[in-house]
Amino acid sequence: MSISTVRTAVRRWFNGNRGRFFCAGIVLHGKKASMDIDSSNGQNPSRIELVRQSDESLVISLSGNWVTGNEIPNAALVKTELDADPGIRHVEFEVGKLFRWDSVLLTFLIRVHHFCEAGHIDWCPDGLPEGVVKLLNLVFAVPEAKGVSKDVIHHSWFYRIGHSLIEKRKSAERQLEFLGELCFSLMRFFRGKAQYRRIDMWLMIEDCGPSALPIVTLISVLVGLILAFVGAVQLSMFGAQIYIANLVGLGMAREMGALMTAVIMAGRTGAAFAAQLGTMKVNEEIDALKTMGLSPMDFLVLPRVIALVLMMPLLCLYADCMGILGGMVVGVGMMDLSLVEYYTQTKAALALRDFNVGLFKSMVFGVLVAIAGCMRGMESGRSSSAVGDAATNAVVTGIVWIIISDSILTIIYNAIGV
Repeated sequence: MSISTVRTAVRRWFNGNRGRFFCAGIVLHGKKASMDIDSSNGQNPSRIELVRQSDESLVISLSGNWVTGNEIPNAALVKTELDADPGIRHVEFEVGKLFRWDSVLLTFLIRVHHFCEAGHIDWCPDGLPEGVVKLLNLVFAVPEAKGVSKDVIHHSWFYRIGHSLIEKRKSAERQLEFLGELCFSLMRFFRGKAQYRRIDMWLMIEDCGPSALPIVTLISVLVGLILAFVGAVQLSMFGAQIYIANLVGLGMAREMGALMTAVIMAGRTGAAFAAQLGTMKVNEEIDALKTMGLSPMDFLVLPRVIALVLMMPLLCLYADCMGILGGMVVGVGMMDLSLVEYYTQTKAALALRDFNVGLFKSMVFGVLVAIAGCMRGMESGRSSSAVGDAATNAVVTGIVWIIISDSILTIIYNAIGV
């Protein structure tokens, strides 16, 4: 192929892409490359010029406003020039027409510095403004520690599944270890050898019991109203409004009273337990207890578990009464039932066995909520974000355990005819 043929092909290609070069603002002239990018207001655009001062020296001329909001030239242009000529051994700067600059200029220069380091090229920042040089010296004063930058590694799905299974196994081992330590702590409690303060237990009882009454009252009354409304829509079609009392009474006593109370306590008390214990771990208070020879399980976890287990049946019974009261408001106020009729029908529909079913469920839920909150708190990391994660995990774990245990207990009750 002759030289004239090559020239003709290059000229045709350049003419076909002239508009593209014009839009990008890239100008090539001999041994000088420049890049001119307009800013948002069209004044003093950011501009870079690469000038070969000698066979081994490259001068980078910076001009215009290098500020946030302007479109900044790409540092890859410098890398392209360095890669194109391996003979370049020095990089210098010229800023005679540089007006304003901020962090975007520093970012550009840091990238150029990395290119020079990779190619073993001398870096000479003497031509830069004094403020830029001082900031760059601060940046390069301490080298980046190895392992600080987090590399993104894409693993195969097989690896991710195996890693997830291993993490699940380790989590299950930690949970079993926590349950075992709690069982030993309860044994020491019943033998009178547990290391805890009685005042702490009474404070936990107050927090889990009387302090939770307002939110339990509100939710229970609203749940009773909802059950009554749902039943009224169907029962009124058959003129059987009187059975609203049966629906609300049985629903609250056997299921909804214990379930809603447990969900409330999981979001309120379980998260509080996790946050308290997580904060103690961040402040190294748990380590201090171990140093003094005190068991964190006895001193911190045991009072919280016992307090919540004792208070849950009482809160459940209170929620049952509030739910029945909410259903009474709908039955008496909207379904033309008298107060005596509603009370009589509720009394005839409910038996002590129905309340016992709900109370036993509430005790189980209390154990699960307390264990979930304390376990996630003891597993918390040593940072503020880890404490928040522990509280979130405590609520999620508690609610999941509540639903699963409720399903199992309901199946068992149905199988034994309770």
